[in-house]
Amino acid sequence: MLPTFRRLALPCAFAALLIPAQGWCQTADPDATETPQVTETIQVTATRVPEDVEAVPVSITVLSGDELRARGAIDLPNALSLVAGVSAAPGGDGGPAGSVPEMWGLREFDAFLLVVDNVPWGGAFNPALTTLDLTDVDRIEVLRGAAPVLYGATSFVGVIHVIHRNAGEGERAARIWGGSHDSFGASASLPLPNAGGFQQSLIVDAENRGFKDEQTGFERGHLLWRGSLPTSNGSFHIDFDGTVANQDPASPHTRQGAVLSPLVPLDANYNPRDAAVDEDRFHLSTGYDRSLGGNAAWSTTLALTKSERDTLRGFLSSVSNTANNARGYEQDLSTDDVYFDSHLAFHPSTTLQVIAGLDHLFGRAEAVSEDFTYTVPLRGGAPDVSSVPRLHRFEMEDERSFSGLYLQTEWNPTPRWRVQAGARLNHTVEDREAGEEPLIGEEEEEGEEEGVDKKTVTRGSGSVGVSWLAWEQDENGLWLYADWRNAYKPAALDFGPEAEAEILDTETAESVEAGVKSRLLGGRLDWDLSVFRMDFENLVVPQVINGLPRLVNAGAERFEGWELEASLRMMSDLVGRLAYSYHDARFQDYVRDFDGVATQLRDKRLEMSAHDLAGAELIWFPAQGFNGSLRADYIGNRFLNKRNTALADPFTVYSAALGYRFPRWDLQLVGENLSDERDPVAESELGDGQYYRQTARSFRLSWGVRF
Repeated sequence: MLPTFRRLALPCAFAALLIPAQGWCQTADPDATETPQVTETIQVTATRVPEDVEAVPVSITVLSGDELRARGAIDLPNALSLVAGVSAAPGGDGGPAGSVPEMWGLREFDAFLLVVDNVPWGGAFNPALTTLDLTDVDRIEVLRGAAPVLYGATSFVGVIHVIHRNAGEGERAARIWGGSHDSFGASASLPLPNAGGFQQSLIVDAENRGFKDEQTGFERGHLLWRGSLPTSNGSFHIDFDGTVANQDPASPHTRQGAVLSPLVPLDANYNPRDAAVDEDRFHLSTGYDRSLGGNAAWSTTLALTKSERDTLRGFLSSVSNTANNARGYEQDLSTDDVYFDSHLAFHPSTTLQVIAGLDHLFGRAEAVSEDFTYTVPLRGGAPDVSSVPRLHRFEMEDERSFSGLYLQTEWNPTPRWRVQAGARLNHTVEDREAGEEPLIGEEEEEGEEEGVDKKTVTRGSGSVGVSWLAWEQDENGLWLYADWRNAYKPAALDFGPEAEAEILDTETAESVEAGVKSRLLGGRLDWDLSVFRMDFENLVVPQVINGLPRLVNAGAERFEGWELEASLRMMSDLVGRLAYSYHDARFQDYVRDFDGVATQLRDKRLEMSAHDLAGAELIWFPAQGFNGSLRADYIGNRFLNKRNTALADPFTVYSAALGYRFPRWDLQLVGENLSDERDPVAESELGDGQYYRQTARSFRLSWGVRF
């Protein structure tokens, strides 16, 4: 690890180059009363009310829907590729339709919060990434670091907020596409006629995505209907979202020693015949926003979600052509989520804004699983396991309730200073019942082994942030900011084949962040440079016990580093983006058993956490004529294991898009992973010592029409 002063030298030098010296000489009186002119893209994730990005004392990035469409980004890994400090690996245990995001150097499947149109997407359990759809997205907001006041016990390292266009807005359009590996799809965005003031929109899309991996792909159909009815002093809104996703899962690649096993073919699939991760998800959200006069507004949201998932899959357990060299499971999982939020935003004075509210997030999950062993050749195949005897039956019921009262204030003692502080009182309750029953053998053990556990936690969380407009000239400006955040979250539940009754210890985190944001060149250049440190307790990590994957707490960890992103609008329709981050994620105190030997992992880097992430992109998106993008994403070296004995090489992924836009229709060709890199990008939580690879090179040609 580089000494601290060397790691900070580059970001400090970059900041010095971008801050014009004459600007400091022309800085206005910091006590002046004129209103600052600096404005930026509007965000709502950090404050629940529309505010400029630059004035908020946290790191936040806003990706416009127009730029995402110009890049041909139809999934989360491509959409987030140029966000500093974020790396979203495609696929993972959730299936090929999902992804595994990393933020602040932590790649944990539930460490971040996914929000869609102001509602947690996945409820009280895990982000529902496989059912996320980006058709007709207005923008994506990415907040790095915990959000302990407004979102409570659900996020440690960031919030990804996907925001669709409002009901009745946008253009009437349709698109069809086809591509590599027999992939194809179609979508339509339809602002519907206004009916008595009631505004409506309908989004429908379907896709069949294939991959180079054997017997891997998914079919997904999605519908989103949005409605909004203005009233005399507010508006009522209602959304219905339905998704059906049928996935044929890929197999991760097994590691032997320090490298991925050469005995395992690159695209081999060891899943049983009829392997599937099929999910039906239906979501209803409604709410009312009301103005209470010129200085106050009240907003309420209620959302109900029902999900059913059927799983049949398996993992290689021995790299050999021997009997029973694989282990699988089948599972029926049902989840129900309820989300409620009601908050009041008001201005007691011209310099003070207060947001006060309460929210409640409830989740219930029921899972029934059976495991089995089977035999599969190392070259890959799809054995029939319908007649293979099941070994154990696992049943689990889990209920979670996350409730909170929150208060966040923003105080502007002068137009140049902003102090943002918030506190939250959290009350979380979790009840779990789990049982395991042998299905063959062990006749002497009658009945089912059952266990129950309950954990109730009542504690506070909060944050304090300060920002200062240090320099301003016309449309140019520079903000300095710093924040402190304290957060906690109930332990993750991975819904693997096991049924553990024990509820793990609550995860806690405390972080500090400081940075500088600026707009230069008449507002055409935006950049944000930040440094952070987060101390973590009780991180949940996977571990194999008696042949089954389970989750355990992992003591203490520290995450620190710095992140830079910049955007330059060279012409009205030509934008260049640059992102770089240095992450150092290490265990501080964690003793782990390896082959019967207790091993202290202090100062070892967390597996799959790269020191360096970088990206650069050019986007050309005029209203008519040629358009396109060029992008390069760099992933630095990272260890594949906790003992840091298996180091994976860095790699770079190149992508491009080229299209032509006519007044009513357009053509676009998108190429992803043009250099066909197949490096390991995510570790399996279910297969011991196994890793999902970067998806292979692919192309997609689409035709769109506006009518």
